[in-house]
Amino acid sequence: MGKKLLDPIQAGSMTLKNRIMFPPLTTGYEERDGSIGSRSLSFYERLAKGGVAYIVIGDVAPVRTASPTPMLYDDSQIPAFQKLADALHAHGSKLALQIFHPEYDVQGVGRLIMGANMARKAAADAQAAGNEEESKKQTELAEKTTKEAYAKLRHDMQYFVDEASVEQLVQIRQSIADCAKRAETAGVDAIEIHGDRLLGSMCSTLLNHRTDAYGGSFENRTRYALEVVAAIKEAAPSMAVEYKLPLITVNPDGSLRGKGGLLEEEAISFAKLLEQAGVDMIQAAQANHTGNMGDTIPPMGDVPYNWTLPIAKKVKAAVSIPVATVGRVVTVEAGEKILEQGEADIIGYGRSLLTDPDIAVKTAAGECIRECLNCNKGCVDAIQNRRYISCILNAENGDEADIFLKEADSVKKTAIVGAGIAGLEAARVAAKRGHQVTLFEKSGKIGGQIHLAAVPPRKSEILRAVAYYEKILPSLSVELKLGTEPAAEELNSFDAVICAVGAHNMALPMAAENSNILSAWDVLAGAEASGVCAVLGGGLVGTETAEYLASKGHKVIIVEMLDKIASGESATVLPLILKDFEVHKVVQHVNTKVKEIRDNVIYAENTQDNAELTIHADTIVNALGSKKNVFDTSAITAPVTFIGDCFGERTADIAAAIRSGYHAANEI
Repeated sequence: MGKKLLDPIQAGSMTLKNRIMFPPLTTGYEERDGSIGSRSLSFYERLAKGGVAYIVIGDVAPVRTASPTPMLYDDSQIPAFQKLADALHAHGSKLALQIFHPEYDVQGVGRLIMGANMARKAAADAQAAGNEEESKKQTELAEKTTKEAYAKLRHDMQYFVDEASVEQLVQIRQSIADCAKRAETAGVDAIEIHGDRLLGSMCSTLLNHRTDAYGGSFENRTRYALEVVAAIKEAAPSMAVEYKLPLITVNPDGSLRGKGGLLEEEAISFAKLLEQAGVDMIQAAQANHTGNMGDTIPPMGDVPYNWTLPIAKKVKAAVSIPVATVGRVVTVEAGEKILEQGEADIIGYGRSLLTDPDIAVKTAAGECIRECLNCNKGCVDAIQNRRYISCILNAENGDEADIFLKEADSVKKTAIVGAGIAGLEAARVAAKRGHQVTLFEKSGKIGGQIHLAAVPPRKSEILRAVAYYEKILPSLSVELKLGTEPAAEELNSFDAVICAVGAHNMALPMAAENSNILSAWDVLAGAEASGVCAVLGGGLVGTETAEYLASKGHKVIIVEMLDKIASGESATVLPLILKDFEVHKVVQHVNTKVKEIRDNVIYAENTQDNAELTIHADTIVNALGSKKNVFDTSAITAPVTFIGDCFGERTADIAAAIRSGYHAANEI
């Protein structure tokens, strides 16, 4: 398996050593000025060490913007990109920059933001000088100008494509060409043209309403994009040119997904024009401009695997240049099948390479690969919230320069108690470092709460997290003892003990009598609920339990003290849950505190106006939270480290569990 994936391929002036591509993802790793600093360099170099053939840096702005993206608008920035290119070339990887221009008047918005910043500084200076009146005046000016900047930004995101003058378009085209020239000087191998954003808006029948030579007909709407291709090829003739072709796809209900791009028929026609224009490679990808990143990077269970492939393979059939496919190609096996069937030439593993940057070298060696869950918790949510991305399963991600497996000074007998996700990661890390590891688990299987988390609708893919450890731990000679709770005497024979005994569904904090009450954990484990179900607690567990019960045909009511449910849920997943709740008519009582439960009646009050509320239910589900399990260390003489749910006062999510397990085992 994996032979075709490791075959080299030619794309213009580039020879890619294999078919594995890291597609453009906004990472947030760049410095505040958009330069490539140590975090960016270490991240991309780690991908190169893992054998990725083609690495694309996402959203490189050819002009100075207020957006937190990489930038290459000035010659002084060339050396940083040169350093990046040299680092990747040392490992045989090729580097591309995805040049994009946002669909707004960057200079106009920038002037307003700069004006607001100047006013803020003037206000601070006046405050320091004791001039309260001037400070107040400048503060008001700063606030007014900031509002104007964001109002213009919102307006432009919708109308700039129609309102941009030809002179502005010429200027933008020139800035893109100048950026490409700088990239060529830096030794970058290719330019990926961001066919979404401004160019996608220009191509789109949904967004482009121009009446000049850049609007109306297919020929006119694609004119500007082709002019950009020509400008890049003229400015940087030695570089390969890739085009990210944005596809407007059709949802199962017939609605369109994406706006800034082309529908299937036009996309195929445009792909032919791109080849004629000298483009060396096409990446067929979902079009954006929907306001929800889940539309372009969908979470688990939302769309099929390889979901953009049906159009991508039609694009490939229409051109003779290489075509890359992206979008929920999770496994090496899936990528291999696509290549074997001739449906694409290159596989974009985006989120998957965050989870495991060694896909290429592990495929070559036949080793176990940690597979992405498509949960969007660490990556896509971070992009939407302007934080730097990470992967919940990969403790090293984003901190590759500082976090890596240390070689053990000496082999130590290590006991790990509890085979939930934290204990499993601790076992992997300790064994990888060369320690002799025994993993104890009191139940009959590994995985702990992951098995409960996989029960609600669309969540079964989370089981990939457990499947990875089922494969890798035997290869690392970890001794697994299921159905075993070790006694203190046995643990004292070890050099180190890591405790990962987890948590339990906490007891109800209010009085409850003569009522049918189940814990959320019991429900997800298969306990039978009946009739109307009231779920107490609208956090992640409560929300998902409610969705599970609704899918089983129960009338469901959620009671939550906060002002909204699922406050910690992924921004790309929450819309799916709320849509499901709408379909199943799930009732939500937020800002509601339960006072007592008696005879299957919940007596509650609204925390805003103290209004009394009574809720009748046949089954009451306790989803008010979890509490760590207690592990008695009084008779244990070996050093004990606590990880996961049983460490600290608050229980851990998957990311915290993985990281606590990794770091504890890395310090033995």
